[in-house]
Amino acid sequence: MSQNRKRPDGVRTARTAGARSPAERLEPGRAPGRPRGLQAREPSRALGGIVRAISGILTVSLIVMVLVGGTAFAIFNNFESPGPLDAARTIVIPKGEGRIAIAERLEREGIITNRWTFVGGYLLQGFLGSKKTSELRAGEYEIKEHASMRDVIDTLSEGKSILYKATLPEGLTSEQIVERLKAEPNLSGEITSIPPEGTLLPDTYYFSKGASRHEVLDRMRDGMEKAMAEIWEQRDSDLPIRSIEELVTFASIVEKETGRPDERDRVAAVFYNRLRKGMRLQSDPTIIYGIVGGHGVLGRGITKADIDTKSPYNTYQINGLPPGPICNPGKSALQAALHPAKTSDLYFVADGTGGHTFSETLKEHNSAVQKWRAVEKQTKAGKQGAADTDPDSGTAPIPQSVDGGPKPGPVTTKSQKSTKAAASADSSATADSNGADVPLPVRKPKKQ
Repeated sequence: MSQNRKRPDGVRTARTAGARSPAERLEPGRAPGRPRGLQAREPSRALGGIVRAISGILTVSLIVMVLVGGTAFAIFNNFESPGPLDAARTIVIPKGEGRIAIAERLEREGIITNRWTFVGGYLLQGFLGSKKTSELRAGEYEIKEHASMRDVIDTLSEGKSILYKATLPEGLTSEQIVERLKAEPNLSGEITSIPPEGTLLPDTYYFSKGASRHEVLDRMRDGMEKAMAEIWEQRDSDLPIRSIEELVTFASIVEKETGRPDERDRVAAVFYNRLRKGMRLQSDPTIIYGIVGGHGVLGRGITKADIDTKSPYNTYQINGLPPGPICNPGKSALQAALHPAKTSDLYFVADGTGGHTFSETLKEHNSAVQKWRAVEKQTKAGKQGAADTDPDSGTAPIPQSVDGGPKPGPVTTKSQKSTKAAASADSSATADSNGADVPLPVRKPKKQ
């Protein structure tokens, strides 16, 4: 049998496996076939699409990052550069303007070079800055020379505006306070109603240009409420007043009776002593308020007819306190009303030097009144002599009103309210035919 004989299954035997003819040996070898049992697999088209999409996204993101980074660098470079101002300038940012309108205003005023760079820098500073940028605030600001856009934004966002002040002294009525606020040119808005008497705390209030007048009134109301909440619980326990409203009414009378802080506790003691004894307060400022109300200034001396005129506020005619405050008292008068001096005084009268003489008895008081009359007579004689010898005295000086503003007419000052005998029993002042103050004879105090 031949050695190249194949086995029935077609597989060569070991002896015949390596036997090849010369022609077969010259042919190139063939790659081995795929192992049996393994099927051919084609690459996934879906996976390829995802890979390509991710690659495209990363490429676009890289381009965007490069563009944003370059833009941000350019903006911040311009943002930090010195501005075009050659000298400091004041600018007013009205209320209600947005950041774009503010940027346009700054560019128009020559404070910045480009509005969009300003807005872009503002937004980037908010996103990338170490601290959150506040909103740009309205107000009047002073921008320094060559201020960068960052400096301008810091100034406007921190609210470092130029502040104005309104000084509203003690003793003004609510109507007088409103008139002063209306006359303040740096405030805005209308006041349509007068706040209740005694609800505003006199003080100096600071504000930015264009602030609302109502805002100042609200601050005054809040100040009074806060002050009363702080001091009411600290009051002396034996005071003959029952409520905060009565305290403010009492303090308003003390406020109008003297302009000297060192006397207020003694004036308060006089009124409290009179209330405890059932005596009427007999305070001239209450007569004036009963006549002119919130206007505050009578413009003349108090007459006998004024004293005899019945009014809810005339403490010569009513018992106890009037129905409400006669002005807006300050903290000093409120403290004096809460902590009066420990005295037995029942009377006081002006001493001619801006202060008062206090007395416990009617006899002492009558003597003090006579001294005051002598001082007043001498003062009037001296003024008349000066007017007669002064060649330039063609016009009389304008007296100062209670609220400190110049007013025409014979208005008495706070230290010379009539005769100051309003609270000193009945040594009140009347006006003669020439308008001069003439004290009435002192009578025994009326009891309630």
